[in-house]
Amino acid sequence: MNPGSGTLVINILSEGKAETYEGIYQCTARNERGAAISNNIVVRPSRSPLWTKEKLEPMTLQNGQPLVLPCRPPIGLPPPIIFWMDNSFQRLPQSERVSQGLNGDLYFSNVLPEDTREDYICYARFNHTQTIQQKQPISVKVISGKSSGERPPTFLTPEGNASNKEELRGNTLSLECIAEGLPTPIIHWRKEDGTLPANRTFYKNFRKTLQIIHVSEADSGKYQCIAKNALGVVHHTIAVTVKAAPYWIMAPRNLVLSPGEDGSLICRANGNPKPKISWLTNGVPIEIAPDDPSRKIDGDTIIFSTIQERSSAVYQCNASNEYGYLLANAFVNVLAEPPRILTSANTLYQVIANRPALLDCVFFGSPLPTIEWFKGAKGSALREDIYVLHENGTLEIPVAQKDSTGTYTCVARNKLGMAKNEVQLEIKDPTMIIKQPEYAVVQRGGTVTFECKVKHDPTLVPTVRWLKDNSELPNEDRFTVNKDHLVIADVIDHDGGTYTCVANTTLDNVSASAMLSVVAPTPTPAPIYDVPNPPFDLELTNHLDKSVQLSWTPGDNNNSPITKFIIEYEDSMHDAGLWHHLTEVPGTQTTTQLQLSPYVNYSFRVVAVNSIGSSLPSEASEQYLTKAAEPDKNPTNVEGLGSEPDNLVITWKPLSGFESNGPGLQYKVSWRQKDGDDDWTSVVVANVSKYIVSGTPTFVPYLIKVQALNDVGFAPEPAAVMGHSGEDLPMVAPGNVRVNVVNSTLAEVHWDPVPLKSIRGHLQGYRIYYWKTQSTSKRSKRHLEKKILTFQGSKTHGMLPGLEPFSHYKLNVRVVNGKGEGPASPDRVFTTPEGVPSAPSSLKIINPTLDSLTLEWEPPSHPNGILTEYTLKYQPINSTHELGPLVDIKIPANKTRWTLKNLNFSTRYKFYFYAQTSAGSGSQITEEAVTTVDEVQAIKPRIRNLTAAAAETSATVSWEYEGPEHVTFYIEYGVVGSKEDWRKEIVNGSRSYFGLKGLMPGTAYKVRVGAEGDSGFVSAEDVFETGPAMASRQVDIATQGWFIGLMCAVALLILILLIVCFIRRNKGGKYPVKEKEDAHADPEIQPMKEDDGTFGEYSDAEYQRPSKKGSRTPSERTVDKAGSDDSLVDYGEGVNGQFNEDGSFIGQYSGKKEKEPAEGNESSEAPSPVNAMNSFV
Repeated sequence: MNPGSGTLVINILSEGKAETYEGIYQCTARNERGAAISNNIVVRPSRSPLWTKEKLEPMTLQNGQPLVLPCRPPIGLPPPIIFWMDNSFQRLPQSERVSQGLNGDLYFSNVLPEDTREDYICYARFNHTQTIQQKQPISVKVISGKSSGERPPTFLTPEGNASNKEELRGNTLSLECIAEGLPTPIIHWRKEDGTLPANRTFYKNFRKTLQIIHVSEADSGKYQCIAKNALGVVHHTIAVTVKAAPYWIMAPRNLVLSPGEDGSLICRANGNPKPKISWLTNGVPIEIAPDDPSRKIDGDTIIFSTIQERSSAVYQCNASNEYGYLLANAFVNVLAEPPRILTSANTLYQVIANRPALLDCVFFGSPLPTIEWFKGAKGSALREDIYVLHENGTLEIPVAQKDSTGTYTCVARNKLGMAKNEVQLEIKDPTMIIKQPEYAVVQRGGTVTFECKVKHDPTLVPTVRWLKDNSELPNEDRFTVNKDHLVIADVIDHDGGTYTCVANTTLDNVSASAMLSVVAPTPTPAPIYDVPNPPFDLELTNHLDKSVQLSWTPGDNNNSPITKFIIEYEDSMHDAGLWHHLTEVPGTQTTTQLQLSPYVNYSFRVVAVNSIGSSLPSEASEQYLTKAAEPDKNPTNVEGLGSEPDNLVITWKPLSGFESNGPGLQYKVSWRQKDGDDDWTSVVVANVSKYIVSGTPTFVPYLIKVQALNDVGFAPEPAAVMGHSGEDLPMVAPGNVRVNVVNSTLAEVHWDPVPLKSIRGHLQGYRIYYWKTQSTSKRSKRHLEKKILTFQGSKTHGMLPGLEPFSHYKLNVRVVNGKGEGPASPDRVFTTPEGVPSAPSSLKIINPTLDSLTLEWEPPSHPNGILTEYTLKYQPINSTHELGPLVDIKIPANKTRWTLKNLNFSTRYKFYFYAQTSAGSGSQITEEAVTTVDEVQAIKPRIRNLTAAAAETSATVSWEYEGPEHVTFYIEYGVVGSKEDWRKEIVNGSRSYFGLKGLMPGTAYKVRVGAEGDSGFVSAEDVFETGPAMASRQVDIATQGWFIGLMCAVALLILILLIVCFIRRNKGGKYPVKEKEDAHADPEIQPMKEDDGTFGEYSDAEYQRPSKKGSRTPSERTVDKAGSDDSLVDYGEGVNGQFNEDGSFIGQYSGKKEKEPAEGNESSEAPSPVNAMNSFV
């Protein structure tokens, strides 16, 4: 053994024969803490024995007979590699007729005269000893003449109709079938109870050998090889059993415990047969090792109870079966160590704003310390509702903000002591490119400048570099880079490309790109560049069945050479009016032979292309009709899916008219069961895309083919695709449903999978129905709505989130296939534990005196358990809003009122109040109050009726104040949920309203109005939301000068008409026409009534009538939140709602009304003079 190491060296050349060292070796390492041992190491010498001498007689056979040439090599270690050669050391050719078996024998399915030779030699190569052994040559003579006659296949190996095969898990499974017969049989393989794994299956030796790599227990089963020739078929079934040497499911792991703690070592292994588990301690079987009262063995688990330091040892777990041996060491180390923090003190972390921040706290200790984080010198422990506390001690701030900057302290505690460490966090502004480079076009020889202006955190130093096409800039003086610009002088064509500005800091990087196009300089005088003129004089020649020659004359290229011609075609028989791309030819070519499809009436046109663009198409050529032919392709997207349990719906994508190649397009649909021996069933259908096969068994695999045919003939034979007949509902419910409650809001559900045959369809997954039956605290008997969670695929477990704490639940599990759900499993009942309560519903402070305050509150709306007590904390606030010492009081859970005495007079106090259950403390509610100046207080001040009228970017806040005069009002407001400080405004005088401006549209704000004076402090709060942002302001047409002028002109015209009518009426009596009009009054021109929504006399009531969905007035232009949610329903999708052809809305906004009133279709705006004018005109 080498000194200083555990390596054992055996020098066979100088220390005797290799056989001397054959055996099983094991290494043991010891120190004062215990002993560890290695796995067994087997040493065996290689062997390459000689062939047994034997006398081989010449073989004489008739033409066509089968033949097996035995090899029978000597048994070596490792086994030799076998191959057949002749006297010239040339490998003998092998084929489907002649091949070498896995045992080394050479098999002839039938012999031919050319098989006659005297030097069939089997060689065995022993790689490890680098030797080759040779068998005596075998002589074979085939008598030519009449053949022995054709015959069906029979197997040369293996013998009989069935055989067995065992293989170890992880190895390569090799199955062999070699058959004789005349003509030579062809071998096929299949698995009787499943499909062969596509990515692990390989065929060797002309498909006579089936290999499956990395086999597992799932590959066990019956495999069938099929030998077939023109005279018959023969089958052989091989039953494969996959055994397994032991392999780990859970190897034991090192365990660190402190004295008095409990723990366990788990050793779980699997194999076939099931391995035996045995334990050793320090290399000695545990049965004869020194007794340890803290240790108990339970099969594959060692349980330690109240462990002591003397119990430290190395334990070995041994898993063995007849195929292998596993051993793993696990060190049980009993330590008593106070906490130590390994992270360097005052480590500085720098993070970009709005990104995650991770603060490390690497610790060690025994027992395992608990970790807490604090921010600042006097901060409280950080909670997991904002921060993420990882098991390794790391503190994660998911979205770091500017106010996250500061000192963070990590504290590690166990019963032996405490350790802490401070780290610093700095939040930096992100790097941004505020002026990006822009696309540029420059003439050759010119100069171009790209700008890249970077904004960054002042404490970070950015580096800016430029890339061309994602590579470094050329090392040329023409490229100049300064602070914010890249300048390229004397531009050449090669300078064209994409230029990227990359700004890097130590914490982040950003980039922006722009493209540079280099064009030729404009000559003087500048020629006119344009797209080419269209080609002309198209001519068709050399007409053949499937091709024709097209010639044309190019148009003017307009100073830019033509680079290519595009030939397009129109099929007037199938796609009249549509032009399709056919081919492209170089710009120097004006004739081409076009390859065509059968049964198409072609017209052609040509488009010329230069660097500027494409010309207009040429005039169409003459038409050319090609001859019909059989289809050259079959339908695509062939599928077989059942719509009912007893049918098979076969669908496909039909051929287009262009692809039909002739008249009378039809389809031959064929099908048969995949796993049966039935013949194909076929039917010819018209040019459709679906055929339904009825009377099929439920969910059976089918092979499907769809072949196209027309009046000329059939398309090529199509490939078969697999489909399934219709699914039916699953028959069996999942069994063994188990529920593991993780915490008060989360549970984990496990179940056993249902048998595949009972699913009767494609497994979609499993669905869990769960519902709350009652709350443990409120004992409610009301059943709530069931909730559903679906887990895809074959999963057998899932998590149920969002549960209510301290509640009873029921659940069941169902399997789902493509048809629907199976039966439900029996209901399982489980209960969630208590959680922390919500904040108390309210907190009021009443009856202030010189030295006392009374608090009243309502319990939490969601106690989430049984309340154990309330905690009240309070502290005084001085005139500069500084906080005094904090007082902590515990209050019984059955109280809803508490009086604080011995307070300071005329002092403001801030109160923090929260409830507790056995699970912990809930959210707190805060309030402030002031003790009185003297015993007599004439008026108790209060603020009531606080309201906020909100517009898009402003709001008016109003309130009512009751109390002594000489108070100062102020307003504080901020965005709901934001961490930013609230804005504060002082109200001048004694006004009871205030306007807020500069608000964000569509945003919820919280506003607080406070009054402060000699009599104390009082406040009130409200929440409001600004109106949504308007795309553009609607101009009030009634205030426009042109509209006022138009209305005046219309009024003047009406006045003149009335005067004329009045004069004519006074001049004479009735005219005959007038009499007829009076006798047959048209209801369409009768005076319109106000109650049917049409125009009568103008009235202010039209403006004052309330709208069903709110109103918008021209003066204030404010939108009420309840009435601003426009929808098509509000604008009349009922009887009267219409849209014009151009998409504009008509109906209520036109002057006319439908003859029948439409209910519920009132306009969302009050009528305006425009509506009135439209109604009148």
